[in-house]
Amino acid sequence: MALKQVDHGSKEYQQMVKLRDEILRQPLGLSLTVDELNKEKDDILIGAFDDEKILACCILTKADNKSLRLRQMAVQNNQQGKGIGASMLNFAEIIARDKGYKKLIMHARETAVRFYEKLGYKLVGDRFTEVTIPHFIMEKKL
Repeated sequence: MALKQVDHGSKEYQQMVKLRDEILRQPLGLSLTVDELNKEKDDILIGAFDDEKILACCILTKADNKSLRLRQMAVQNNQQGKGIGASMLNFAEIIARDKGYKKLIMHARETAVRFYEKLGYKLVGDRFTEVTIPHFIMEKKL
């Protein structure tokens, strides 16, 4: 498995969009919009690949001068539970630290909270609804 940064608009990016849509949006009856995708041009796009095929992805978006927001983390359904998500998150943390950021924050789906807690993330605040489902703000100092 290869972990790497992905260029916006590339063939790998198109795979990321498809994976995120299939895993994160379609089950909720939603889809990614052109506006959402255009806003990602300045983000850090990360993918996990087996040869040329995407296994997982995530996005880091600048929150402020010291923090990045982890967004749109998705792992192929048949690849979940194999450590790919944890490896990708570790890679994202290294990139964030290397760029001088001190903290990662996220809006974690309620179903993913335990996964992130195992990797050192802490709950911040109360449950809220986003994209029709329960979420929590979580963060980790890098």
